[in-house]
Order: sequence, then structure tokens, then C-alpha cells
Amino acid sequence: MIKVLIADDEELVRDGLRTILTSAGDIEVVAESDDGAEVAELALLHRPHVALLDIRMRTTDGLTALRRLMMLPQPPQVAMLTTFDVDSYVREALLAGAAGFLLKDTEPDYLIKAVRDLAVGGAVLDPAVAARIVAAVADGERAAQPARALISTLSDREREVVTLIGQGLSNAEIGSALHLSEATVKGYVSAVLGKIGAVNRVQAALVAYRGGLLD
Repeated sequence: MIKVLIADDEELVRDGLRTILTSAGDIEVVAESDDGAEVAELALLHRPHVALLDIRMRTTDGLTALRRLMMLPQPPQVAMLTTFDVDSYVREALLAGAAGFLLKDTEPDYLIKAVRDLAVGGAVLDPAVAARIVAAVADGERAAQPARALISTLSDREREVVTLIGQGLSNAEIGSALHLSEATVKGYVSAVLGKIGAVNRVQAALVAYRGGLLD
């Protein structure tokens, strides 16, 4: 069973997320909070595999909660909940250790899949906001030399893969686009992350943006 912690100061959002996740059968919402201040304590108590944190909360925000979670001996994988407009704290959340960004009103199937991916150590980037999120953390360096140098180490196929990662596609979707098996794509993704020094797909998307692979 995948254990999830939700922190959002809007009760309707928490209710919606809980309803979707618990319908999956293999996911249990073990803790909820309307304040980031108690998130780390709840994580220690309930040991969730995944935490979904609203970036902005009225008292202690999700960014503070994220940093406290990352200090735990075994922190959960954390995805930040944001809006389509993309929050100004996205860059800080990425640098602080967020493994993904999800829309609060993301499609139910995608939300469930995202939590499952996070639970096994993956990273998620909602396709609906992928380009906006990457742009938000790009520091205005549209084609920074360091990123171009990293991209130059990739094969043509690896460049295709990292471009599709930057567009927010899953391994299965990348496989469909490139006519490759999901297992083959997984191998390419691992190779790409290693070559460009990215720890997850969000960081890989940032390199793709800075390296000029994304519009």
C-alpha cells in the first residue's frame, strides 16, 4: 500500500485529492494538514511514501515544509501542488528537493499514476504546465553554454528522449512517440540523467530548456 500525506489549506482540494487517490485501491491517505508547520511531524508519525504539498499556505508554506521534510532521515518523495499560472516559488522548490509538480485539478488518472511513480523514486512533471515550470526556473538563460555542453554529450536518440521528458511525457508516452518499448525508454532515461548529471526528470527538463531543445 502506498502511503500519502496531503498538505493544503483548502479543504475542498484535500477532499478532492483524497477521493481520487483512495479510489485507486493501492493508495492510502494516511495524514492531512492545512498547515505546513506540522508536515514533518506527521511524516515522522505516519511514514508516508509520498507527500503532496501546496506551495502556498496561509501560515507555514509548502516550501518551508519541504525543507523540513528533506532533513528527515528517510524523507518521502515530494510533489508540489501548484496552479496553471505556475507559482513563483517553483525554482526554490526544485532546488530544495521537490521531485515533481502537479496541478491541483490534475486529471484523476494522471494523479494516481504520478503518486505511483513517486512512490518508487520517480519524478513527475504535469504535461499541462511542463513548459511553464521549466521556464520559471530557467533564470532567463535560454541556451546557456553549460547546458549546451551537456546536451552535446548525448546521442541523437538521447536528445529526442530528453526533449520529450521536457515536454512532460511519461516513459510509456515517450515509447509510443519514438516507437520504442517502455523498457528501452527506461534505459535511455537512466543514461540521459547520468550523462547530464540530473537527479530526476524535472532537472533533466531544465537542462533541455536551457540547452535549446524546448520552445
